[in-house]
Amino acid sequence: MPLRSRSLRRLDVGELIRSARLTASLTQAALAAAVGTTQSAVSRWEAGGDVARIDTLAAVLAACGVAADLSFRGHDDVDRAQIREHLALTPQQRLQAQANAARWRQAMRPVTVHG
Repeated sequence: MPLRSRSLRRLDVGELIRSARLTASLTQAALAAAVGTTQSAVSRWEAGGDVARIDTLAAVLAACGVAADLSFRGHDDVDRAQIREHLALTPQQRLQAQANAARWRQAMRPVTVHG
């Protein structure tokens, strides 16, 4: 699932889990084993029948190779620590960070199944 501003307003956790799992080429059973749960739990999360706890979601994403930096703040808050970190980067590091973000966005594009 691409994380565009539209998506961030209402994050579909099930679709996020499904997209991350498919991007990592994992079956539901393999993902379940990696995070210590059952295949049926993964299926329920992806279908929207249940929602993974936030710590479980972080573990699921990590098992799929996605680093989740989850922070909760007011809608108009500014993350000054992130701004300071970005300003401390060299120009080369900033370019590398942009390239990494572009690769991640490409990898998170929805998978289209033709049937």
